[in-house]
Amino acid sequence: MESWRSRKTLILGRSDMVGLLTPSEYVDCVEHAFRMHGLGRVYMEPKGHIVLDRYRGEWEVMPSWIEEPESAACKWVSIREDNGRFDLPAVFSILVYTHPETGFPLAICDGSHHTLMRTGASAAVSARWLARRGSKVLAILGTGSVGQGTLATCDTVLDWDDVRIWSRSQKSVDRFLASEAPKYPHLALAGTTDVRTAVEGADVIVTGTHARGWIVDEAWVKPGAHLAALGADLAGEQELHPGLLQRGRVFVDDIRQCREDGEINVPLRDGVFSEDDVAGEIGKVICGELEGRQSDDQITVFDSTGIALQDSATVPLEYERAVAAGVGVEKKMIST
Repeated sequence: MESWRSRKTLILGRSDMVGLLTPSEYVDCVEHAFRMHGLGRVYMEPKGHIVLDRYRGEWEVMPSWIEEPESAACKWVSIREDNGRFDLPAVFSILVYTHPETGFPLAICDGSHHTLMRTGASAAVSARWLARRGSKVLAILGTGSVGQGTLATCDTVLDWDDVRIWSRSQKSVDRFLASEAPKYPHLALAGTTDVRTAVEGADVIVTGTHARGWIVDEAWVKPGAHLAALGADLAGEQELHPGLLQRGRVFVDDIRQCREDGEINVPLRDGVFSEDDVAGEIGKVICGELEGRQSDDQITVFDSTGIALQDSATVPLEYERAVAAGVGVEKKMIST
């Protein structure tokens, strides 16, 4: 048997990661992560935070293990709000994929493209399981990288007649449309800087901002709409009017994480929503243990903080594809 000491670690940059999986494969991997979570065949703690007021940002650490196919990974996320001064993204990450039995680092990957796709895929999975059948109008609030991943993955789960893109800045809207519209000639994409224009009449609404006060008014959301709140992942952040949580059937990705960092954290803190009002975790819906949408007029809400299992369920296939494609650089990490 080959000695593990002779194995090398594959180092993958962003350009190596792009295109390894299709958007629909990201959706399937994330759906599997939620299913295994619902079945309890995982080990994962809520993401850890190191908040640095000095640099207007934080680090997040996200380790996890999934039973089938067995995989272990840890993501180290850097968030710096002022990174534009350094020509760096506000959010970027490194993903370490390890062999479960030995702990050997199989790969060290740039996590940026991976994260935007697996994060967008969580909205797509929620739309697949919770949106009303025949949903045709999609609203995406936020034109950052998560918005790109949301559009790519949501395009694979429903047939959209109308896709609306919102940002506070017209410059951001124009940049997003110039970048993304050519990739989706079959979609009618339109941009706006008015949230109400984007939201009213939409069947599925995906929010991907770091707002610290709600931006989606309850009155704008029609009966039967589905909302996927991806942006709030830190205490004090909030994107939805609390009335939408009170009216809707609310699902979370991981209750331990969401109560501290998710869309429900502010309404819980303010006492206008309780943990008992949460219908459950989406994994329980996917594995058949919990009812999802109950009627065509019901509003459904998915609070997604982004769980580490989305990484450990996805990186094995990315690694397999990278090896097959011969991309990246191999480095011996353990001396003989």
